[in-house]
Amino acid sequence: MPGAANQDREIAKWDPAFAKQVVDTISPVIRQWHRAEVRNVDNIPAAGGALVVSNHSGGMFTPDVFILSPEFYDTFGYDRPIYTLGHYGLFMGPLDGWLRRLGVIEASRDNAAAALHSGAVVLVFPGGDYDSYRPTFGANTIDFNGRTGYVRTAIEAGVPIVPTVSIGAQETQLFLTRGNWLARKLGLTKARLDILPISFGFPFGLSVFFPPNLPLPAKVVMEVLEPIDVVAQFGTDPDVAEVDAHVRSVMQDALDRLAGQRRLPILG
Repeated sequence: MPGAANQDREIAKWDPAFAKQVVDTISPVIRQWHRAEVRNVDNIPAAGGALVVSNHSGGMFTPDVFILSPEFYDTFGYDRPIYTLGHYGLFMGPLDGWLRRLGVIEASRDNAAAALHSGAVVLVFPGGDYDSYRPTFGANTIDFNGRTGYVRTAIEAGVPIVPTVSIGAQETQLFLTRGNWLARKLGLTKARLDILPISFGFPFGLSVFFPPNLPLPAKVVMEVLEPIDVVAQFGTDPDVAEVDAHVRSVMQDALDRLAGQRRLPILG
């Protein structure tokens, strides 16, 4: 089938040697800047496909992937890819080729299925930019904006969901509002721009999406939770809404626990 062949070609663009080069060069800087800590990465199954579902943090300069991926490769090696589903807009610029070689693939059910059926791990942020620009004062809330497609993807591919939580990146600047109302007022929703975030940070002060402020060195902690076997827990014909509610509940409990362990903003 031509469609399946296209998806196979998409995931075949992952270049383990290039991924290792980037991880070895960039990730140490990011991990040191954020004093990053990844807990329990070995909760990801040692073999076979798995869908890692995480909240998304830090706005435009989200460090999530560059914190989790190196820990994954340190544990499982570069003979097993971890693909990240990304918004189509990421591939419209000059970094298109580099991103695909790193294992970033355009977010679609077909691409995710092809990667999962190949035995790879797929990282998805269901909340996308809606999540990564959540207000700092409501940072410790799991909110996917009603998106449940990840559940269907896991069910159809027959793989476990591995919930993962991240805390700290919403302290890299002061995220004031997603700006949904402003995007609607300016008619940006017609161009599929549902938010126009407003934040305050360094060095530009108040920013309405642009110019983007640089991230403060907030401590970031990520924790990989125990995998969820959807069929074993919810049956052969699971209710998608019920599974989604359970995943978010598990993640919220973990995020609340991590929030309780933090003592000071930015310092962690």
